[in-house]
Amino acid sequence: MRLLLTSDTHLPKRAKKLPEELLAQMELADVVVHAGDWVDLATLTLFTSRTQRLIGVYGNNDGPELRARLPEVARAELDGLRFGVVHETGPTRGRDQRCAQRFPDLDVLVFGHSHIPYDSIAPGGLRLLNPGSPTDRRRQPYCSYMTAVTEPGRLFEVVLHALPPRR
Repeated sequence: MRLLLTSDTHLPKRAKKLPEELLAQMELADVVVHAGDWVDLATLTLFTSRTQRLIGVYGNNDGPELRARLPEVARAELDGLRFGVVHETGPTRGRDQRCAQRFPDLDVLVFGHSHIPYDSIAPGGLRLLNPGSPTDRRRQPYCSYMTAVTEPGRLFEVVLHALPPRR
């Protein structure tokens, strides 16, 4: 199963549109995961119209319309792996331990908020993934998203994709 992981799209405040590369990856993915901060309902509609399966949550910048349609925490089983999605995980210091304690029933947790890509394995084996942002690089050298592949009981080929600078 092919996965596309993204977060913090912040349309139309941080960018006018999503990068073409991300849109193309949406079409290829079996499952698209968005870890919040969509900012506008049109972005959710765009994702819904272009994806086979969407798993998403709301973020701190998402208003009542998005919060009415999305959960704060989403859970899904994909190829026997227990995935969770949440926007915020708190400060960097202690994140792995804190998430392992908060989500002891998960194999993989996808999160956003910081716009900083992250890939770590917490105590107990929880895999934590933050794909960064495809539209707002903040203190990073580039905007980004992640792809991954699952097969029964296994997550592999987790790749962070750097996007070219916007013109």
